[in-house]
Amino acid sequence: MKFGVVMFPGSNCDVDCFHVIKEVLKEEVEYIWHKEPLRESKRYDCIILPGGFSYGDYLRPGAIARFSNVMEGIIDFAEKGGLVLGICNGFQVLLEAGLLPGAMKRNKNLRFICDNVFVRVENNTIPFTLKCKKGQVLEIPIAHGDGNYHIDKKTLKEMKENNQIVFRYCDEKGEVSEATNPNGSIDNIAGICNRRGNVLGMMPHPERCSEEILGSADGKLIFDSIMKYLKGE
Repeated sequence: MKFGVVMFPGSNCDVDCFHVIKEVLKEEVEYIWHKEPLRESKRYDCIILPGGFSYGDYLRPGAIARFSNVMEGIIDFAEKGGLVLGICNGFQVLLEAGLLPGAMKRNKNLRFICDNVFVRVENNTIPFTLKCKKGQVLEIPIAHGDGNYHIDKKTLKEMKENNQIVFRYCDEKGEVSEATNPNGSIDNIAGICNRRGNVLGMMPHPERCSEEILGSADGKLIFDSIMKYLKGE
C-alpha cells in the first residue's frame, strides 16, 4: 500500500504521520510537496493532510492552502473514491476546499487548546473506523485554536441522516455533554466524513497516539482501519 503525506509551508505534523505509516505500519509512504500537482501515475492508496499552520493560518486556517497546486489533484482523487484523511489543519483545508461541509470558528474560550480528550465513535462503517466498535471511546490529543466546528441546522440534520458524524467529544464513559466539549463545536462534533465515506476530517491527532510508549495507542485504530479496508479484509 502507498500513502502520501502532503507538506504545506507551516505543516508541523507531517513527520509524525510519515513516522506512523513507515515505522509503525511498515507501509510505503512519501511526502507530497504542495506546489507539485498530484500525478495520477503515483496511484496513492491514501493521502493524508496533516496538522499544523499552513501558510501561517493567514486569512483563516486552510484558506490559502486550499489553493495550493496539489489540491486540484487531491479533489479529483477524492471524487474518484480515493481515501483522504485530514487531521486538524488538514481537516480545515478539506472544509475550505469543499470536500467536507461546514466551517471552523475560534475555540469558544478564544484560546489555543492542547490536551488529551475522549471521543466516541459514532460511525464504524467507513474505511477509517472499521477496526473500531460503534460507541467505543478513544483517548486522543487535540491541539488547535480554531476547532469550533459550525454548520447550519438543515445541513446538520442531513449529516445525521447520512451518518456523516464520525466522532463526538465525550467523557471517558462515552457521555456527551456541554462539559465534555473542549472548543464549542456544534453537537460536540470532533470528526466528520463525506457522504461516500472516503474523506474524513478530524480535529484530534491520531498520529500522536499510535504507540503505547506515547501513553495511548488508540489513534492507531484509525490507521489500522485504513489498512483493513485497503486489504479488503
